[in-house]
Amino acid sequence: MADTQQVDAKAERRAARLTKQINGFAKEHGGAEAQVAYIGERGARIVLVGEDGGWGDLVAPSVEIAEKAVEKAGITVHESFDGEFAAKVTTGPYEWTRMAGIQVGGPKNG
Repeated sequence: MADTQQVDAKAERRAARLTKQINGFAKEHGGAEAQVAYIGERGARIVLVGEDGGWGDLVAPSVEIAEKAVEKAGITVHESFDGEFAAKVTTGPYEWTRMAGIQVGGPKNG
């Protein structure tokens, strides 16, 4: 029983830390919405999109911890990253350069 309590306490601390980070992001970006996605053994990815179009992500050790964190933060959570939610993301020259570089084998000089 003590092992279970120790694991639960660790999970609670991790969820609390993620909640603090989510709240910080939301405050900086005028609010936020999220989507939680399972990423395999690494856990779950929390994609955050701010009201200003800014975005970021966090990694949680499990889907359960990620879901607990976004619930505690009190933000809207989407089941998928598509449609109106994805359209809220603002991309700039940096993102377009990085995406183009990945598609064509890296940045070109010249």
